[in-house]
Amino acid sequence: MKYIGPHVSASGGVEYAPANAHEIGATAFALFTRNQRQWVSKPLSEESITLFKERCREYGYDPRYILPHDSYLINLGHPHEEGLEKSRAAFYDEMHRCEQLGLTMLNFHPGSHLNEFSKEECLARIAESINIALDKTRGVTAVIENTAGQGSNMGFSFYHLAEIIAQVDDKSRVGVCLDTCHTYSAGYDIRDNYDAVWTEFAEVVGFEYLRGIHLNDTKKALGSRVDRHESIGLGLLGMDFFKRFMQDPRFDDIPLILETPDESRWAEEIQLLKSFE
Repeated sequence: MKYIGPHVSASGGVEYAPANAHEIGATAFALFTRNQRQWVSKPLSEESITLFKERCREYGYDPRYILPHDSYLINLGHPHEEGLEKSRAAFYDEMHRCEQLGLTMLNFHPGSHLNEFSKEECLARIAESINIALDKTRGVTAVIENTAGQGSNMGFSFYHLAEIIAQVDDKSRVGVCLDTCHTYSAGYDIRDNYDAVWTEFAEVVGFEYLRGIHLNDTKKALGSRVDRHESIGLGLLGMDFFKRFMQDPRFDDIPLILETPDESRWAEEIQLLKSFE
């Protein structure tokens, strides 16, 4: 079975996210557990934690199908000590919030070398950052999202993901989220070479590490290394890709998260995708 939903608003508190997802017929959802534009946010209140858990139970949202996203400010591969420490502190806070909310995963962009040291050093630093956070928390898996490779961002290659995982000590608590827009923009032709790309992913990373999908169409060309999401079926991936994807059992029982740009279409997109199963 496929579990589908968007990255919903948690404006007013995390406790509002489950209702926002339920209103549009989502069976999975993503959220920010704190203000993603700030380095430091006030702690979660006991009331918010309790209400979030109660509403997840009320609307039938299992933690396996909730994929929170961390702040875009965080760079776990930062070349400078000050930026790295700020990022690590914020990442730990995000992991701890997930722990408090009873969530089992945190999705994050791996990091950037900022053209100041080697890709290998950056990947090692990202893995070290993950190890530090895992040592301080319990029960939450660090889920690395692949990137389009824009600028100096790491994680656009399956080999980057595999190398980070190889250097994480507790491999039971590390996973991967693949964004379909990012994958195509990074140069993996999931539209015209669908089977070959997933075979390569299986060989290089392994489906055992796949914890979620960001299901987005793309505005930018194959290998453009530019991250521009499009609504389902309206971009270069096209409707046939999504039909094939929804019938692929390898993507059952994980959260499929819409980050498509027109939120007025989310309910329609959920129903459209479900119709393809």
